[in-house]
Amino acid sequence: MGVSPREKMLDAQWFAGHLQDRSMRGIAIETAAMIRSGVIEIGTHLPAVRELALALGVSPATVSAAWGQLRRQKVIAGRGRNGVWVCGDTLSPRPARFEKIGNFGDHIIADLALSSPDPQLLPKLDQALLSGVEADNLNSYQREAISQVLLDAVKPSWPYQADAFMAADGGFDAMNLTLQTLIMQGSVVAIEDPTATRLLDMLDNIGAQVIPVKCDEFGPVPESLQQALNKNPAAFIYQPRTHSHCGHAISPARLAILAEILTPSQTLIIEDDGIGQLSNFPAQSMGIVLPKRTVHVRSYSKAYGPDLRMAVISSSHDLIKQIKSFRNFGAGWSSRILQHALAWLIKDASTQQGIAHAKTVYAQRRQALVDALAARGLTLPKREGLAVWIPVPSEQFALVTLAARGIAVLPGERSRIGPGQFIRVSTSQLQLDQVEIIADAIILAMG
Repeated sequence: MGVSPREKMLDAQWFAGHLQDRSMRGIAIETAAMIRSGVIEIGTHLPAVRELALALGVSPATVSAAWGQLRRQKVIAGRGRNGVWVCGDTLSPRPARFEKIGNFGDHIIADLALSSPDPQLLPKLDQALLSGVEADNLNSYQREAISQVLLDAVKPSWPYQADAFMAADGGFDAMNLTLQTLIMQGSVVAIEDPTATRLLDMLDNIGAQVIPVKCDEFGPVPESLQQALNKNPAAFIYQPRTHSHCGHAISPARLAILAEILTPSQTLIIEDDGIGQLSNFPAQSMGIVLPKRTVHVRSYSKAYGPDLRMAVISSSHDLIKQIKSFRNFGAGWSSRILQHALAWLIKDASTQQGIAHAKTVYAQRRQALVDALAARGLTLPKREGLAVWIPVPSEQFALVTLAARGIAVLPGERSRIGPGQFIRVSTSQLQLDQVEIIADAIILAMG
């Protein structure tokens, strides 16, 4: 018998009578099954943790852990005095922040929410892919971490002498593999604030307790990182050169200070070089001083194309071995054809000239919007990248104002942990003939 919609409050004794397995896993699985089947309806409030624990004859910690599992799967919501209620019946985890991006309606004339590369500025893939079919060991089921030809291509520009490398299917795939493998469920994780939306979704998925590390013009603030380390985080995640949202770049001096702060700790260092070769700054890494605890991820999607789906991870032999082993649950290795194609592009002089040209065009587009805003009284710091991060009095007002004028941008709430109101305006595919209209709309969005 289901719970009456009029009651909307589940009786602890009734609930306990329908749970056969009283372990944390059993409570979570059987509760999920009742929600999925409709026995427990969406909107129903679940019993208080202590009340249910008493009825089940288990510790409150067991019930809390079960609720935590269902909360990570977005099946239940709430905590504390407000109670816990059923919020969904779809049990598969999903990137909630990322999935909210892009649904702006048909009236949008300028979609500036995603900082994706301009297809017109990406290299042609025909010759590279033709070379890929000549890859060694093609169609073999041997699960090699990275092909030798790609390793030879990336090593000359790698920021430190890493012990081991592996290829991955894009930057976010590499980051997800790293987090799923090396970070235990519920761990404390420090991450620069703001950060990439999808990284926050990944951390939500593993139930991480996220600690924000403030950033300034030169990257993560040392004092803020030190405060985060007082909570003994399992990992610190940051972007080692051009920041994908804010556009700042970590100075070598700041990087050295951060490495010095991290040295006495046991915290894993995870570096997300998402902009990659489109950055005007040289690659750098704490792997120079902390190679055994550093995982460095470089994405090649922004410069070479998202359909290549290529990234490279470096770290110690032990950490790469762990990531590679976890990956064996799935594909096990990246396409040798695509690895060979990327290696060909990295070594091709014409492709490198095209990437240099793309960097110039991206910089011009970004600067055009920054100059137009400055002419209207809104001065922003001199930075780079594929987007502009703008403080606003109200994100909601800014989004509504811009959407009414056919302009879509990313709200800061999708990318930040701490306080503040911001919007991120992508400039990577900005049409120069729209700059003045967009700048006018942004000024209106300031309220």
